[in-house]
Amino acid sequence: MGSIFAIDQQDSSCSARTGTLDLPHGKVSTPVFMPVGTNATVKALTREDLKEIGFDIVLSNTYHLYLRPGTEVISAANGLHNFMGWDRNILTDSGGFQVFSLAPFRKITEEGVKFRSHIDGSYHFLSPEKVVEVQALFGSDIQMQLDVCTPWGVERKEAVRALETTSLWMNRAKQAWETELAKGEYKGLFFPIVQGNFFKELREESAKRVIDADCPGIAIGGLSVGESEELFLEFLNYTAALLPKEKPRYVMGIGTPEYILGAIENGIDMFDCVFPTRTGRNGHVFTHKGCFALKKAENTLNFSPIDEECGCKVCRSYSRAYLRHLFKAQEILCSMLASYHNLYFLNDLVLKARRAIGENRFLEFKKEFLGRYEQSEEKI
Repeated sequence: MGSIFAIDQQDSSCSARTGTLDLPHGKVSTPVFMPVGTNATVKALTREDLKEIGFDIVLSNTYHLYLRPGTEVISAANGLHNFMGWDRNILTDSGGFQVFSLAPFRKITEEGVKFRSHIDGSYHFLSPEKVVEVQALFGSDIQMQLDVCTPWGVERKEAVRALETTSLWMNRAKQAWETELAKGEYKGLFFPIVQGNFFKELREESAKRVIDADCPGIAIGGLSVGESEELFLEFLNYTAALLPKEKPRYVMGIGTPEYILGAIENGIDMFDCVFPTRTGRNGHVFTHKGCFALKKAENTLNFSPIDEECGCKVCRSYSRAYLRHLFKAQEILCSMLASYHNLYFLNDLVLKARRAIGENRFLEFKKEFLGRYEQSEEKI
């Protein structure tokens, strides 16, 4: 398989770069923020909203969709794209994180993971091969391996055990993916995941094994799991520097402006998070001066938009006072508008970052943006 990624421009002052991913459902410009549609929907938004903002790729979750509606339903729909009515790209994560964080019971062996559904308590077993088969059935444009993600603060021996299991599962998953490709119908791509917790020698060993597997792209996992921002950036920088430049790099689970800009500076091309939509549903919105809560009394008579500098349809049409009213009245429209604005804001931030890289001034752009943003209206 040829390369799916081309670097377009490289900033001379850091590792930030722009590029293009060539995926089954169209090209994607990078860096790219990918909104999360866990249950085959980005909460509170329509597919038309996502296209209007400008997204060419979204995420869905294998664990959740495997349990509900199930593979039979998605297969009958001829894949996840048809089921969702989404004709652009979909990345599905393996569901490993959800198995370990949501399932009330789980048992890990070399063969895979046995767990009980958080929905109805039924027992299930997922092997690395099964997860690949399910994602191929979905028609995922990019699929992730089943991995073991350890939280911040675990002992080294637990991190070693998780790394060994993740590496074993990577090799088996890659073979299963190649089997799916050989059948001739599935065209999706496979990304393995670098783990190793917060031990640099384990990160290095994991990266070496992932590089040796020579897959289309590489994900960095096990970050943003409770550690400080300083430690996050340290290990992001360290891990990214180990990876080949010609492969697209994906960091899982980051969705704040600070983390996104830090990732871009370190040469990361792809990132995702539920944060912008989850915080939107909770009445928090991004602005160029920071994040603030709609419910604050000071917004009662504030008829200005969320952000005077934002070009989204929410900021063009609705006031802080009106949005505060919707939030206090628990109206669904508040979740819709706040989520739309937050995703627009992050997508616009990434577009501006791309332009800054093209002008060879990314670090200057980052400093200017964070200089204002971190004088936050409210830190969350």
